[in-house]
Amino acid sequence: MGKATGFLEYEREQGAVVPEKERIKNFKEFHGRLNIEKQREQAARCMACGVPFCQYGQMISGMASGCPLHNLVPETNDLVYMGNLEQAYRRLSKTHPLPEFTCRVCPALCEAACTCNLNGDPVSTKENEKAIIEAAFKEGWVQPIIPKVRSGKSVAVIGSGPSGLSAAVMLNRRGHNVTVYERSDRIGGLLRYGIPNMKLEKNVIDRRVALMEQEGVKFITGVNVGVDITAEELKKQYDAVVLCCGASNPRDINAPGRDAEGIYFAVDFLGKVTKALLDSDFENPPYELAKDKDVIVIGGGDTGNDCVGTVIRLGAKSVKQLEMMPCPPKERTANNPWPEWPKVLKTDYGQEEAIAVFGSDPRIYTTTVKEFIKDKKGKLKEAVLVKLKAQKDEKSGRMMMVPIEGSEEKVPCQLVLIAAGFLGSQKYLTDAFAVETDARSNIKTAAGEYASSVPGVFAAGDVRRGQSLVVWAIYEGREAARAVDKALMGY
Repeated sequence: MGKATGFLEYEREQGAVVPEKERIKNFKEFHGRLNIEKQREQAARCMACGVPFCQYGQMISGMASGCPLHNLVPETNDLVYMGNLEQAYRRLSKTHPLPEFTCRVCPALCEAACTCNLNGDPVSTKENEKAIIEAAFKEGWVQPIIPKVRSGKSVAVIGSGPSGLSAAVMLNRRGHNVTVYERSDRIGGLLRYGIPNMKLEKNVIDRRVALMEQEGVKFITGVNVGVDITAEELKKQYDAVVLCCGASNPRDINAPGRDAEGIYFAVDFLGKVTKALLDSDFENPPYELAKDKDVIVIGGGDTGNDCVGTVIRLGAKSVKQLEMMPCPPKERTANNPWPEWPKVLKTDYGQEEAIAVFGSDPRIYTTTVKEFIKDKKGKLKEAVLVKLKAQKDEKSGRMMMVPIEGSEEKVPCQLVLIAAGFLGSQKYLTDAFAVETDARSNIKTAAGEYASSVPGVFAAGDVRRGQSLVVWAIYEGREAARAVDKALMGY
C-alpha cells in the first residue's frame, strides 16, 4: 500500500511539538499536525508488506505485536496517501469505534511492529490515524449511527472508560437500549480522570459522548453501582450487564511512615488535578498540590510519566521518578528481535520536560522508598531511598529485587505519588455481583470469552484482563459487545 518506493524517498516526519519550557505553562495538548500534503508523504512510506504485522495484534514472547483491534493499517495508509481521507475514515471505522483516543494516548503497537522499523523508522501510523479522525469530525463525515430497528433488549454498562464506551457504541449500533453508569461526576473513566489533559484534552471525550447520546445511548453519572444501586436491581432492570469498571485497586507501598500527609495514589492525584481544572474551566490550576515541593514519583510507567509532567506544570521544586528495575537498553538486544515489542529505553514527554526544567533525567533505577519521614504535624518531609539488586528467591526460584544494605539515602520530599500499578478489580463490586475472580482479583471468564460466572453478567477491559492499554480496553469492549449480542439474540 502507499507509494511503492515511498519508504526510500521520504524520511519519517511528525507534527511540530511545542517546546518543553513553553508547553509546561498550561495543560493543553502540545502535539501539532502536519498539513495534508506532508501527511500524504508519511502515508506513502507504507511498504505494502506481504505480512503486515502492524495489524497482527497477537502475542509474541508474551507481548502484543501490532494493533489488537486489527485495524486495516496498510489500507488506511494507502487511502491517506491517495488523499481520500473520507474513505480512510470509513475503512478505519470498520474495526475501530474510538480512534480519537488511541491516536493520542496509544503507545502505537502498530508502529513497533512496522516492517519499516526493522531497518529504519516506522510509518507514522498513529499520526495518520489522527489526521483521518480529525478530518472526519471537521468535515462532518462522523454522523450519528442510529439503529433503524430496536431489539427491545436493554443492557447496562458499568463504567465509562474506554472499554465501557466501546461496548456501549457497539451494543447500541446492534439496536439494544444501552445505559452507561459512571460513579464519577463526568463520563470518561480513565480517559477523563486518569490521563492528564495535555495528553488527552477532555473536549475530545465530550465530543464523542455527545455523539453517542444522539445515537441513543443513555449516560448516568454519580451512581456507584454496588453502593448506590444494587446488583440485583440492575439484573432485574436489564437483560444483560457489562462490567467495565477497570482495575482500579492501586498497588500500595508498604513502608514505615506511609500514613504521612502528602502521599497519594497517582490516579487519585491526577483525577484531583483534572477535576480542579474542569471545575474552574482551566482558570484555577491547583498549584497548592505541588508548588515548591520536592516530589517523588514511585513507578516508571506511563502513569508515572504523567505524574512527572503534571507536577512540573504545578510548579514542583524538584522531581525524582523511582523505578525498581534496571534501566532498559537503548536499542533492541539479540533476544528481543522485531516484530516483538521493543524493550528499550523510552524517554516520554514528562521526562523530557524534567530534563528541560531541572537539567537531568528524573528517573532513578533499581531504587525504591524504604521509609517516609514525617514532621511533628504528621506531614511528609523526607524519604529514605534504598538501592535494589536482583536476587533469586529460594522458595519460588524467581528473581526478586531486594534492598542493598547500607545503600540508604535520605532526601527531602513533601509529596509522593504512588504509580506502582494496579492489583485488579475492587472487591465491593465483584462481591455485589457475586462473580468469580481469578488469583489477581480480575473477573474470571473462560479464555477468549467475556461471560462471567453469573448468567447475564459480562466483563471487559482491565476488570477482566488486568491493567493494560487503552487500545486493549477498546478491543475488549468491542468483543464483549459481540458476546452480549449473541447471548441476547442467539446470533
